[in-house]
Amino acid sequence: MPVHEKHGKARFDPPVFYTATGLLLLLVAFAVFFPEKATALFEGMQTTIVDYFGWYYILIVAILLITVVVLGLSRLGDIKLGPEHSKPDYSFASWLAMLFSAGIGIGLLFFGVAEPVMHYLTPPDADSGTVEAARQAMVLSIFHWGFHVWAIFAGVALILGYFSYRHNLPLTLRSALYPLIGERIHGPIGNAVDIFAIVSTVCGVATTLGFGVLQMNAGLNHLFGIPVGSGTQVILIIVTTAAATLSVMVGLDSGIKRLSQINMGLAAILMLTILVLGSTVYLLQAFVQNIGSYLTTLVNRTFNLYAYAPTDWIGGWTILYWGWCLSWSPFVGLFIARISRGRTIREFAIGTLLMPTMLTILWLTVFGNSAIKMIRDDGLQSLADIIQKDQTVALFQFLEQFPFPGVLSMLAIILVIIFFITSADSGALVMNMLSSHGRDDTPMWQRVFWSAIIGVVAIALLLAGGLTSLQTAAIASALPFSVILLVAIYGLIVALRTDSAKRDAQSAPVAPITARNPVAWERRLKNLVQLPSLQEVHQYIEEVGLPALENFASEMQKNGFNTEVSSGENHSAHLKVFQGDEVDFLYSLHPKALLKPSATNADAELDDSYDDGSEDKYFRAEVHLSEGGQDYDVMGWTRDQLLTDILSQYERHLQFLHTLR
Repeated sequence: MPVHEKHGKARFDPPVFYTATGLLLLLVAFAVFFPEKATALFEGMQTTIVDYFGWYYILIVAILLITVVVLGLSRLGDIKLGPEHSKPDYSFASWLAMLFSAGIGIGLLFFGVAEPVMHYLTPPDADSGTVEAARQAMVLSIFHWGFHVWAIFAGVALILGYFSYRHNLPLTLRSALYPLIGERIHGPIGNAVDIFAIVSTVCGVATTLGFGVLQMNAGLNHLFGIPVGSGTQVILIIVTTAAATLSVMVGLDSGIKRLSQINMGLAAILMLTILVLGSTVYLLQAFVQNIGSYLTTLVNRTFNLYAYAPTDWIGGWTILYWGWCLSWSPFVGLFIARISRGRTIREFAIGTLLMPTMLTILWLTVFGNSAIKMIRDDGLQSLADIIQKDQTVALFQFLEQFPFPGVLSMLAIILVIIFFITSADSGALVMNMLSSHGRDDTPMWQRVFWSAIIGVVAIALLLAGGLTSLQTAAIASALPFSVILLVAIYGLIVALRTDSAKRDAQSAPVAPITARNPVAWERRLKNLVQLPSLQEVHQYIEEVGLPALENFASEMQKNGFNTEVSSGENHSAHLKVFQGDEVDFLYSLHPKALLKPSATNADAELDDSYDDGSEDKYFRAEVHLSEGGQDYDVMGWTRDQLLTDILSQYERHLQFLHTLR
């Protein structure tokens, strides 16, 4: 679908951009001018969902968790989120840092102390204040912040990343419907899905920012005596939004990535400080035991709806958590997809499920177990009373029990601020992409616009008392989105099976030259010894590669097929044979930079489009198919030999099409 471009500047889809903005203004106006009616309406919706659809929320989250685990462990886990030759854009450490910052980092900071204590004081299946209550408090807290939360985000990210990077669809929520409605995702249905995602994202990020400043305000009041009030909170929102805007302006690598790395470092310092200054041996023992308790009760907790012993607890905790995470999943999922290109599904599953959950268990153990021990063993009942009264000060009151409480509280405030900045700027990045057909190379004003929208909405709702109603609306939006998600999961599995079938059809030896027209061994040896330059590869593709592709295309046209031959970036050459309603055949030649076996600099830059004359690298003419690079070199082959290879790959493509029929 074409995007709107005005004077080479604006790059957005008008139906999505204008409609989403209009709906947001109407929704916010309703919450601002009629806060009581809005609260009553949305709370009624939420009550209905909890009462009648709680089982459905639990079931869909379980399906997401099972799907991500099974795909990661199965042979489908070898498939990449991107072409076969693609590599991850970010190191594992940077990737993990951004996952946390855009995912649940701020939630863990807010609830790391409060939630375990609240479960300890009012457990669903034990007596308050007992050893069993302490065990159950930790299991429940980990249950709410562990595999299930990350499975929701990972499931959405996997769907979007696969269809975008593997099938060249826009990196927006509409692409999740491609297996169901095909090219119609580029019409009104796709627009409606992206509009829904934008509205849901703004509601979620703005309300979280609004509630988050309450914790910032409480921390500043605790540390510096800054008064708690709407004036202070508005200033905090403005400062946070301004910082997020700056981060969005400088881009993903220089902004969100750097802030996320700083955040992870500061969070590690705070956690290790509590671990060392607290009951270190006890916390390490509790960490190991918490892992075991969580894993042994995982299945039971996942499907426990208290059907035989009804309780309001599950509606007030688990279902609300799942609803909130589902409402956030378009935002977090799309952001995770944006930073995950080039990873295999197995790497992705491990990175988004196992590693974050282990770090989450460690964080909750250090803060949650420490707080429960203070209350239960040290008799610090005042901490329990404060947490029950006001969760926003839970972390700061907890830090008062350690040496250098001022320093630790200041570190915590900095963490809260940076976490909210990264949430706001990643939210603005996602909304900009959703409104621009998946593009992130948009002009500055578009990125600033969405960042400002978050701040304006948060301020308006904070002053009008409409934060709760909009938060409830965001949670209620998870119900219709979950239906889209179920359909998308089915489509993903079907597409992955098709992809796997094609990989099986392509499982012939490397450099599939048949005995009918082999490359002379002297020619192959010459290529190995001489190691061509980029200019030589360009010349080969132009003088031999393109004519061979044109010959094949001409012969296919004589047989009634539509074909297309073109040149691309960096002197690449492309052949496309259209197969009607079936998958088209693609064959192309690309220059590829590699290090020489004798290279002295193992970290030399390998830019496929630039030859700096380095003695450490050389270039190959590699074959690419629709699924990416095939890792073999055709440099030096004759035109007839290249035509033989094209024919061999086309035979495999036909075999693949037969497996789909």
